[in-house]
Amino acid sequence: MADCDHNCESCSQNGNCSSQIQKAKMNDRSHVKKVVAVLSGKGGVGKSFITSYLAVSLQRKGYKVGVLDADVTGPSIPKAFGVVDKAYGDEGLIYPLYTRTGIKVMSANCLLEDEGEPIIWRGVLLGNLVKQFYEDVLWEELDYLLIDMPPGTGDIALTTFQQIHIDDLIIVTSPQDLVSMVVSKAIKMARMMNINVLGVVENMSYLSCPKCNEKIPVFGESHLDEFAKKMDFKILGKLPIVSSNATMVDNGLVEKIDLPEFESITEAVEKSK
Repeated sequence: MADCDHNCESCSQNGNCSSQIQKAKMNDRSHVKKVVAVLSGKGGVGKSFITSYLAVSLQRKGYKVGVLDADVTGPSIPKAFGVVDKAYGDEGLIYPLYTRTGIKVMSANCLLEDEGEPIIWRGVLLGNLVKQFYEDVLWEELDYLLIDMPPGTGDIALTTFQQIHIDDLIIVTSPQDLVSMVVSKAIKMARMMNINVLGVVENMSYLSCPKCNEKIPVFGESHLDEFAKKMDFKILGKLPIVSSNATMVDNGLVEKIDLPEFESITEAVEKSK
């Protein structure tokens, strides 16, 4: 339909629309209790770091966790965890790779012979790959499946939201003037798709002075609190800039990072019904 707003549940043509996308269904050998997607309105704000460290934080609490890297054209999850092996499959199933601490991972980079090669596909093919990762990967029993979404509100995000049942959405941003626009777009898209926005994480919010612990707003003063009241969303946490953490992620050592400020985010995910 020309005036389709992609909200199938409220549409009078629900069930009769030729363009309606079928919901993905996991294989019979996999069961996930909760699916949490992580989205950013634009790139470069640390979305993949938030996804990977959330997996680490939940796993440390004893949960069984998997990460589906839906950022197909810019996959960085394997690098953050230092996963270099290639995935394989048989009997119609794809076997995920494991990180050092036992987190299951699936990414487009796990299928490429050369991880530096670009994936130059059209949106529909990329969306189908994300669906295949959800349906055909042998996730087995997971407490949480985290989906690292591509930045923005384009084709892959829309298709993923339509195809996969997502329990909670976390939106990642940074304290810049663009925050109101990009967060607004992401929240409005999620609400149109009837997806619960758990809240917003402000990454790179400040730099702690090593001598006096003063919080220095490197990217300018945050206006997230005022915007949260206006748009009616929760702030899950404001994370500091820690240069050593960036180095550890680049070296595949995200599982060795200790970030106490992240605890409020993990607790919000745990408490969400």
